[in-house]
Amino acid sequence: MAESRPAPRPAAVALAYGAGDPAPRVVAKGEGWLAEAIIAAARGAGVPVHEAPGLAPALLRIELDQAIPPALFVAVAEVLAHLARLDRLARPLPGLQEAP
Repeated sequence: MAESRPAPRPAAVALAYGAGDPAPRVVAKGEGWLAEAIIAAARGAGVPVHEAPGLAPALLRIELDQAIPPALFVAVAEVLAHLARLDRLARPLPGLQEAP
């Protein structure tokens, strides 16, 4: 008989990166219902949400309001670059008008 495993708990980490910040910092994090609330709040505010199951556990270990460590710079930069590409694709091209 196959061993049943509990469903993985959802996890969420919110990052912020300001002009004076040396690196993105963790501004919210949680698992379970708190993760679901963080995700819902982000979507409600129009903040992009990206699933990165391999990155979330590492980010969850960072204290709130702390910058991400250099070891995670490349992984976080890849996620941010992906989100930036999606943002550019979502915007209409300059000079194009929508069809009537």
